[in-house]
This record gives sequence, C-alpha cells and structure tokens, in this order.
Amino acid sequence: MSTNARIEQIKTFLNETPDDAFLLYALATEYVSLGNDEDALSLYLVLVAKQPDYFATYYHLGKLYERIGEDGKAEKTYEQGLTITKRLGQKHAHGELRGAYEELTF
Repeated sequence: MSTNARIEQIKTFLNETPDDAFLLYALATEYVSLGNDEDALSLYLVLVAKQPDYFATYYHLGKLYERIGEDGKAEKTYEQGLTITKRLGQKHAHGELRGAYEELTF
C-alpha cells in the first residue's frame, strides 16, 4: 500500500474515531515520511495536548523539532516524555527518550 493510500485509510478511520491516539500518531508518522513536517507537527501537538500519556509521541515530536532546528523545544519535549514514561513505568520508552535527550544536550 502506498503512503498516500495509507494516509487516506487513516483519515477514513479518524472520521469514525477522531480522538484515537494511535490513528493520530500513525497519520503524523506518515506525514513525517513524506517530509510534511507542518502537518506532522500539528498532529503531534494535538496528541501532547489531548492525550499526554500517549508516550510514543514525545520521541518523534522531539526528533521532528531537532530536524527543523528547534533544539530548545526538542529538549523540553524529551523532558516531558521522560517524566511521563517514568510515571507510567515504561522503561524501554524512557530509555529511548533518555538517549535522545542526552544526544541532544551533551
């Protein structure tokens, strides 16, 4: 299935369940793969605001911020994600965020 077909399929599913965190995340990820940073950023920010415990968002939002030259926002995003993954006991995700944070700040 092509990226555009996946995007259309995800959008169809989102029409039925517009607050589905996984679908929003999947759509943002598809936009990243196309280089559509603006739409990806918009969706990641919706996820952080409306579904802050969807911890997968923080790593990818941080990487997106790094790619567009917003290192300060990336650092804050990683810090948020570290706090959430620690609270939720998500050790693997916490480790990935810690690595990204340390790579950025050291």
